[in-house]
Amino acid sequence: MAKKPLTGKKILITRAREQSTEFATGLKKWGAEVIEFPTIKIVPPLYWKELDQAIDQLKSYDWIIFTSANGVQFFCQRLREKGEHRLPSSLNVFAIGPATARQLKEKKIPVAYMPEEFIAEAILKGFKKMPVKGKRILLARAKKARDILPKGLKIMGAKVDVVEVYRTVKPKGGMKKLRQLLADGKIDVVTFTSSSTVNHFAELLKKGDLKKLLKGVAIACIGPVTARTATGWGMKVQIQPKQYSVPGLTRAIVEYFAPDPRRCQSGLPIRSVSAKACYDASATSPLPRGERVGVRGKR
Repeated sequence: MAKKPLTGKKILITRAREQSTEFATGLKKWGAEVIEFPTIKIVPPLYWKELDQAIDQLKSYDWIIFTSANGVQFFCQRLREKGEHRLPSSLNVFAIGPATARQLKEKKIPVAYMPEEFIAEAILKGFKKMPVKGKRILLARAKKARDILPKGLKIMGAKVDVVEVYRTVKPKGGMKKLRQLLADGKIDVVTFTSSSTVNHFAELLKKGDLKKLLKGVAIACIGPVTARTATGWGMKVQIQPKQYSVPGLTRAIVEYFAPDPRRCQSGLPIRSVSAKACYDASATSPLPRGERVGVRGKR
């Protein structure tokens, strides 16, 4: 039986523990030894006032944008707590990527649009194809996030309300364990799935020690925004997928350690097989990328 590409490789996952199952399972399938070390914890906002006000006015919005599965989870939780169980039929839903769209689908919320690339810039590109001027848009996201999206939409003439639906905080402790793992050379790859995972990881180790502790360790980032954050801390990013998703990152790590064509479980070469053939169907997009589906107008 052929040796799996990640056999013997120790890979550190830094995303929140409750979100790491899919990633860990995918890596283990290729033979990796996974070490879960969450550098972030997802928690509700300190105050619900702004979100509650937005929920009370949902019928006045034309679009709601979700930039993460976390945003969907916390938004829908608060919606239920306020006695609401569905969104207005006139409200169009924009999902940043397949994980977010999948979370919406599980909650029986139809997605009107998902961009081809899973970053804020692609959302703006998608809205350029639509009549945005004068439209009311609700952006449900984390407390700390880039301003490029609301600013870009406002330049297009949209009226944008940004509401915090969750926060990312640092879990307590763990610095000593993390330092020891790296100092002992027990990590081959450190993975980052958001800028907050990078920042909290770097803050734990302190910038002066990063270069020394990460010597010989490959850095894998889910997309360009996360990669820029890592580079800003002086890290050299060796792995970044073409598709900015957990399945895409898993695939990129496999290809990094198996640059020559190998066979995945579908029996096809890694470089030519589709993500759907190598990963569970649940990990693929539930919606065609960059496609408008049933965009509704105000009634």
